[in-house]
Amino acid sequence: MFTGCGTALVTPFRKDGSFDEAAMRRLVRRQIDLGIDFLVPCGTTAESPTLDRAEHLRAVEVTIQEAAGRTPVLAGAGGNNTKEVIELARECGKLGASGILSVTPYYNKPTQEGLFQHYKAIAEAVSIPVILYSVQGRTGINIEPATVERLSSIPNIIGIKEASGNITQIAEIIQRVPPDFLVISGDDAMTIPVIALGGHGIISVASNEIPAEMTDLARCAINGDLAGARSIQKRFLPLMQINFIEANPIPVKWAMSVMGLLEPVYRLPMVEPSAASKKKIEEVLAASGVLAAAVEAR
Repeated sequence: MFTGCGTALVTPFRKDGSFDEAAMRRLVRRQIDLGIDFLVPCGTTAESPTLDRAEHLRAVEVTIQEAAGRTPVLAGAGGNNTKEVIELARECGKLGASGILSVTPYYNKPTQEGLFQHYKAIAEAVSIPVILYSVQGRTGINIEPATVERLSSIPNIIGIKEASGNITQIAEIIQRVPPDFLVISGDDAMTIPVIALGGHGIISVASNEIPAEMTDLARCAINGDLAGARSIQKRFLPLMQINFIEANPIPVKWAMSVMGLLEPVYRLPMVEPSAASKKKIEEVLAASGVLAAAVEAR
C-alpha cells in the first residue's frame, strides 16, 4: 500500500495565513491525476507544528475526500507528547486514513527504550498501520537499527521512513527487519540506492513539483530498470538539491508558487526564501523544464 512514491504534501495557506482548503483539494487532485502512489498530508513538510488540531485534521480529511479511495493516504501524526500523538492518530484513523506516519519525538531526546515504548504505545492504541519516521537532522534523535528491529515485531508497525542520510544504517535496518517491513527513503536523492538495497520507495518532497517523474523514478528502481531511474535522477537532481537550499518546505513552496500551484505563504517561524535563494530556485525550475511544463499545463 505504501510502496513506490508518496508525496509529503505541503499545506497551502491563503494570503491572510489561513488554511487554503480549495488549494489543498487542487493539489491532491493534481497528484492523483499524475499517478502518485500514495499521499502524505500533515507530515513535517506540511508545516505541521504550526497547524492547530482542527486544521491538521481538516487537511487530512480533505486529502481523504479527494483521494476517494483511489490512492492510500498516510496521515502525519507525530510529536513529543505520546498521549497527544495517540489522540491525533486515533482521529486520523476515524477520518479514514490508510495509516499514520509518526516522526520521532523532538527536543526531549528519549533513549532508545523510550522510543520503543513511545511507538509501542501508539501502535497498541490504533488499528491502522504505523510507519516510523526517523530524521535526526530535524528532531535531534535517531532510531537505531536494533530499535527498528524490535519495533518491526509489533504487528501494525509496518515500516520506516528513513531520513538519517546514513546509507550504512539504512542497509543495516534492511538486513535486520523482515522482508515485508517497508523501508522507505526520506531523501529524494537517495531513492535509488535505498531501493537497490531492498527498500520500497520514497516519501518525496520533489513530487510536490514533479509527481509523475518521481513516481516513474521509484517504479523504475523497484522494477530493476536502473538506467531509467538514473536518467530521471540525472535530470532532476538539481531540483532535489535546491529544495533544501533553505529549510524544508521553504524552497518547495516557493517553487510551487512560481509554478502557479499556490500562494507563497508561510507560517512563522518559516518565512520566504532570501532573494538569492529565490533566484536559484527559479533558475533550476527553468533549466529542468519544470517551469515550462507548469506553464503549459495551466
